[in-house]
Amino acid sequence: MSRTRTAMLAALALVAGASGTALAADPGGIGAAAVPCTVDYKVQNQWDTGFTAAVTVINQGAAKASWAAKWSYAGNQKVTNGWNAKISQSGADVTAGNETYNGTLATGGSVSFGFQGSYSGTNALPATFTLDGVTCNVDDGGGPTDPPDPTGPRVDNPYSGAKVYVNPEWSAKAAAEPGGSRIAGQPTGVWLDRIATINGVNGRMGLRAHLDEALTQKGSGELVVQLVIYNLPGRDCAALASNGELGPTELGRYKTEYIDPIAAILADPKYASLRIVTTIEIDSLPNLVTNTGSRPTATPQCDVMKANGNYQKGVGYALGKLGDVANVYNYIDAGHHGWIGWDDNFAASATVMKEAATSEGATVNDVHGFIANTANYSALKENNFTINDSVGGKSVRESKWVDWNRYTDELSFAQAFRGQLVTTGFNSGIGMLIDTSRNGWGGSARPAGPGATTDVDTYVNGGRYDRRIHVGNWCNQSGAGLGERPQASPAAGIDAYVWMKPPGESDGSSSAIPNDEGKGFDRMCDPTYTGNPRNGNNLSGALPGAPLSGHWFSAQFQQLMQNAYPPLS
Repeated sequence: MSRTRTAMLAALALVAGASGTALAADPGGIGAAAVPCTVDYKVQNQWDTGFTAAVTVINQGAAKASWAAKWSYAGNQKVTNGWNAKISQSGADVTAGNETYNGTLATGGSVSFGFQGSYSGTNALPATFTLDGVTCNVDDGGGPTDPPDPTGPRVDNPYSGAKVYVNPEWSAKAAAEPGGSRIAGQPTGVWLDRIATINGVNGRMGLRAHLDEALTQKGSGELVVQLVIYNLPGRDCAALASNGELGPTELGRYKTEYIDPIAAILADPKYASLRIVTTIEIDSLPNLVTNTGSRPTATPQCDVMKANGNYQKGVGYALGKLGDVANVYNYIDAGHHGWIGWDDNFAASATVMKEAATSEGATVNDVHGFIANTANYSALKENNFTINDSVGGKSVRESKWVDWNRYTDELSFAQAFRGQLVTTGFNSGIGMLIDTSRNGWGGSARPAGPGATTDVDTYVNGGRYDRRIHVGNWCNQSGAGLGERPQASPAAGIDAYVWMKPPGESDGSSSAIPNDEGKGFDRMCDPTYTGNPRNGNNLSGALPGAPLSGHWFSAQFQQLMQNAYPPLS
């Protein structure tokens, strides 16, 4: 249930007429007062002792370089954590101030943030709000209301109340491994990473075969099918192991030979009862921010893709065509905290994603949400230190591992980035997915508690679960483990934890392997490689003996089970 209160000053204020009758003020009329702000406060989820809320502030006054919204609770509500704003509380009084990346608030502009809170008894909505000391009078619109019923067949969270498709091909490989039967029944993503996969290649199931099997698994209940749409022109311009079959200028082929056939199959009425989740083009849009221009991490290939706009055009076309299918839920890839968690990358990446979502006929209504950490290894939640900790007068942000990032893990990043996306113009109801297939980091190397406080690096390195040499390492990482099992609605703003990357499928080959799949050899998959600017010129941390990306890697699968967290039983 969602409850809402909209606070407005002047535009909806009531003024007393000469007869004493309350009249609505005409905000556009002569002598009407200016409207300095609108604050929309929504309780999104509520349970016996806690709740989550989303707040949107619209500035109708002069442009601001910084801002602070304030309100007070009538009860005993306490804010326990927040995202996209610096939130503090003194008694009943709450202050939400801007972060460094969202302080600018233009006239007519808006900013959104959220938080989780605790309470007992009743959770009454705040009566008044201020923005930079200016009071916003309240218009209840008749009091708190439930949200309108969703239009069409889409639901707010496709994973809620639904089973998720188990790929029988992956399940068979997992079950054939010693100990693999413990996870062979878990749902994983179906990757459509080249045109041939649509109809099936090398004896493997095509898209229709997967959807037919999904109908069998569905039975009388609800079922989600997870598809990875991954074949952009000039795909993954900063890596070679995941390069694709289409050249940088082959947008036409992407549309007519790849997206159009997929959309036609998904639109078959036979599959209308399935909830089809599409992960749209991983490892693409953030590259246009982080790996172009004068950045030390720039590549010529990414400069080409930024110049021709085919990443935005391709993603926009995919969103529009697939979004036209009533039972499809599009989730755009949002990178991960170790890629776009820095101030220079955070808001800029959201802007590029908005550009893509409004290209080639698509709109933000074609976007149901975003997915973080796809096929990556970033820890879900680092419990042994926080971004606000300091050791010896040095912030955790100054440690070599964090390196001035704003985030230490995927959950905090995903929740904050969701707020940034809403601020940038995406719908406030978007949900986030987090790929937890390989970010468990359990086993004997998992720290039991915080590191020593000798210095900030010892503190962070001694306590961090993520045991990679560098947060930029991404290929077949040594020491990784299975993460949280797939589950719906695990945290505020998160639609589901998913295993979008099937555990046991390689990220790329350890050495060059000739192939007809368009996949190159990336030194980041070579365990002897000493790195590049994207991983701080460190060793790659990759396992030896890996096959081509997407091919079965038994040694990695065994390691993932061994280091699973939560552990396998």
